[in-house]
Amino acid sequence: MKRFVKMIVFALILTLTAAVFTSALADSKARSLDDIKAAGELVIGVFSDKKPFGYVDENGEYQGYDVYLAKRLAEDLGVTLKLVPVDAPNRVEYLTSAKVDIILANFTVTPERAEVIDFALPYMKVALGVVSPDSALITDVAQLAGKQLIVSKGTTAETYFTANHPEVKLQKYDTYTETFNALLDGRGDALSTDNTEVLAWAIENPGFTVGIESLGSLDTIAPAVQKGNESVLAYINEEIVKLADEQFFHADYEATLKDVYGDAVNPDNLVVEGGVID
Repeated sequence: MKRFVKMIVFALILTLTAAVFTSALADSKARSLDDIKAAGELVIGVFSDKKPFGYVDENGEYQGYDVYLAKRLAEDLGVTLKLVPVDAPNRVEYLTSAKVDIILANFTVTPERAEVIDFALPYMKVALGVVSPDSALITDVAQLAGKQLIVSKGTTAETYFTANHPEVKLQKYDTYTETFNALLDGRGDALSTDNTEVLAWAIENPGFTVGIESLGSLDTIAPAVQKGNESVLAYINEEIVKLADEQFFHADYEATLKDVYGDAVNPDNLVVEGGVID
């Protein structure tokens, strides 16, 4: 009988704990633009291991295409910038729990994500790509049937292959560092993520080639905020439109991506100015 009572009490404690946790999440309201100005600090989530879009360099400093924009958003708002490292699977959670004000982490716009967070205007075009060793180059999706394809959790590559190619065996990892290390170690036959990323990685890693340069639909990359955070969303959109006058994102490309891609990529195939898709 005593054991039964203890079990009941324990169950009640778990229920109350869950209720408190749920309530805490429900109260995680994002800061408004006025709140951010008053605090004097803008908090943005970026990748720390996805070169050349968001990464930490040899001096411990954040660099990359997304970081370049993050710095400008804080500068024009007149506040200091705090960068928070995120991984692909936790980008949405960092917004819904108000751990960051904005996500700038090579975030592909999808209808599913747009149901729970709000995307600003796009600043890049992207599709999926597949990179594999030159010794067993994958040039067609049909070659992946029954093979191990490496993907990062929470990415459009995972979603695309799960929905469209169940015959492909997915090997999933939490971070981009883990995914590319798995390919280098030969744990999988190929790796898929944004073509912008695999193209850059293959250039820096001889012996690997992007055999499939464009897969699935042409998507866009955009900043994201917590659902309903209209003031911060409006600020980002106004900035993206305004920055088109100075061709900001082409300058961003020159500063952060050109040395990586060289002549292999036409910047106009990636860059979006003013939020307008050509």
